[in-house]
Amino acid sequence: LRALDLLNGGSRGFQRVKRGWVWNQFFVLEEYMGSDPQYVGKLHTDLDNGESGVKYTLSGDGAGTIFTIDQITGDIHALRSLDREEKPYYTLRAQAVDIETNRPLEPESEFVIKVQDINDNEPKFLEGPYTASVPEMSPVGTYVMKVTATDADDPTYGNSARVVYSILHGQPYFSVDAKTGVIRTALPNMDREMKELYQVLIQAKDMGGQLGGLAGTTTINITLSDVNDNPPRFSKSIFHLRVPESSAVGSAVGRIKAHDLDIGKNAEVEYNIVPGDGGAMFDITTNEHNQEGIIMLKKPLDYETKKAYTFKVEASNAHLDPRFHNFGPFKDTATVKINILDVDEPPVFSKPSYAMDVYEDTPQGTIIGAVTAQDLDAGNSPVRYSIDWKSDLDSFFDIDPVRGTISTNELLDRESIAQHNISVVATKVSKYVAVTVHVLDINEFPPELAMPYETFVCESAKVGRDLAWRLQTARWPPDFEQHRYPHFWHVTSKNVSLFFFLYSDNTAGVVTLRGGFKRRSQEIYHLPVVIEDGGLQTLSSTGTLTIRVCGCDTDGSLLTCSAEAIFLPVGLSTGALIAILVCITLMTSKEDIRDNVIHYDDEGGGEEDTHAFDMGTLRNPKVIKENMFRRDVKPELGLCPRRPVASQNSADISNFISLRLQEHDGDTSAPPYDSLATYAYEGEGSVAESLSSIESVKGETEEDYDYLNEWGPRFKTLAGIFGERSESQSDVTSSTTTENKH
Repeated sequence: LRALDLLNGGSRGFQRVKRGWVWNQFFVLEEYMGSDPQYVGKLHTDLDNGESGVKYTLSGDGAGTIFTIDQITGDIHALRSLDREEKPYYTLRAQAVDIETNRPLEPESEFVIKVQDINDNEPKFLEGPYTASVPEMSPVGTYVMKVTATDADDPTYGNSARVVYSILHGQPYFSVDAKTGVIRTALPNMDREMKELYQVLIQAKDMGGQLGGLAGTTTINITLSDVNDNPPRFSKSIFHLRVPESSAVGSAVGRIKAHDLDIGKNAEVEYNIVPGDGGAMFDITTNEHNQEGIIMLKKPLDYETKKAYTFKVEASNAHLDPRFHNFGPFKDTATVKINILDVDEPPVFSKPSYAMDVYEDTPQGTIIGAVTAQDLDAGNSPVRYSIDWKSDLDSFFDIDPVRGTISTNELLDRESIAQHNISVVATKVSKYVAVTVHVLDINEFPPELAMPYETFVCESAKVGRDLAWRLQTARWPPDFEQHRYPHFWHVTSKNVSLFFFLYSDNTAGVVTLRGGFKRRSQEIYHLPVVIEDGGLQTLSSTGTLTIRVCGCDTDGSLLTCSAEAIFLPVGLSTGALIAILVCITLMTSKEDIRDNVIHYDDEGGGEEDTHAFDMGTLRNPKVIKENMFRRDVKPELGLCPRRPVASQNSADISNFISLRLQEHDGDTSAPPYDSLATYAYEGEGSVAESLSSIESVKGETEEDYDYLNEWGPRFKTLAGIFGERSESQSDVTSSTTTENKH
């Protein structure tokens, strides 16, 4: 209620008369879908005495297009649906004028029509999908990131914009704060080396998370960042290297590597040679690209002096994390054995040069001297001698290839050539033979589980329930083919006993041996799993299967594994709880409800609905009783019950079903709600005639089964069985029921 002054003009001047507008605060509901214009409110001035002497006018935002006013009554209506998120309020001006002269009776007055909010916008994550990282091995509750969803509805009115966060996928590894949207770790000691990437699905729901609220979701890809929680490890304890004795000082003579499961700087390895025998001849450095240890030669090698060297190499992390010192020493040691290879060096002559004298005209073949060379290598191979043809082009001399004696091959003339300079070559004799070495296998590696396995069992699980999980063996070494087949067996742990089935692909399934699991009693079971290979000297290892007790729905789908969820309120209204209890009561009724499908929108007829149809008559179209009317609809005059036509001439089942479908589609007496029609037909036309008990109403007669002997070897056993029975019994009854349901 607002009072305004009115200027009343006359021949004697203006006189101030107290007048006032009268209206309620105006609101208009957004997204109005009614067929008539939405009533907003009423304008009225106390100058209006009801004699239709006052006319109301409206101007401002949306006047005439969105809002209209009845000039006589002052009623304001909205002409179309409004969206608060598009424009939350409208400012208008109202004035009362004389209906005849249009003279203002009062000054214009400004007022606001506010659009009242409804919950028509779901929360939205404007920046998703998100990526985040958290260090591995972090304690429970470690901050990961914060997500925020925005709701375009009015935060000052109701709960339309009150958002609550929950996690749909990503448990039990992460949790989210319902009010703030802060995501934290929920499990301790998550290992990056086991699993690095997690995908978490977050839901934001308005109306405070209650039923009927609108929801939006976003995905967060969380990566476990690496910490230095793994020491370097050599793949073997002894490395064997072979180095030629001719290797140059400063050259790389071998490489070894210690593997670190970490990455980045946490995987950087430093190598050092432990002081001792042989270490002075070599040095080691780290290859920064692949973290290999490169062994370098510091001094010259001589096979004839020393044939082998042995020393130890230590590998350690360059960057240690003090939080994980209790894991043990972050270093490893391996032994390096280097065998020096003998290089095939040329024979060595007894003297650096030889001088020999011979008279000219000495007869051909006269020995004038000898040279001697020796192979200093370990093999001491025989030496063969020859004259370099370039130094004796005219072949004046010859040499014995075994003894090294030099003789004349031509008559020599001092006056022609007084001195001959020849070169003698000494070479070793080498022979080669192919040698193949086969390495035979022994059983030295036990089988192991591929990874730490984790699965769940429903609280409602029955005995013999397959957990739909497979334990897979890993680390099959070179003796895989000979010792590959493992044996699994169960180990009883407290109150749970699980049995393992062995499969041909080296996997084992898990089956419950009892039911009645309760999260309140025990939430997690740790089941030891023993794996044994099939070698002559069997080896085995023990792994652990973690089984969580979880809540599931009726078809066994996982709902939640959180123990707290048992005690949390579900947020259902009283009416919803009563409806659930009624459904449970109906489900436990002894009445067989499978014969009736009642549409839930129809009120139904009470317990009479359980007898609405005689489903048994649909099982065999030949024995349907005559004059059977439906009890759920009123019979029509002149309507005769139709008898389904059974195929008598080997008609196919498809034609039979099509006929039944046409009959029901054209049935004008069908009930107004959905119903179930069963089309059951056993088929006819078999050479062996019907074996079904459906037609057993015709009576039992003696049957001669000798014709089975004429059907071939496949029916020989069947013929023998019925042949014996026909001799000992006068009546033989055999029935097999085949029912096709569509």
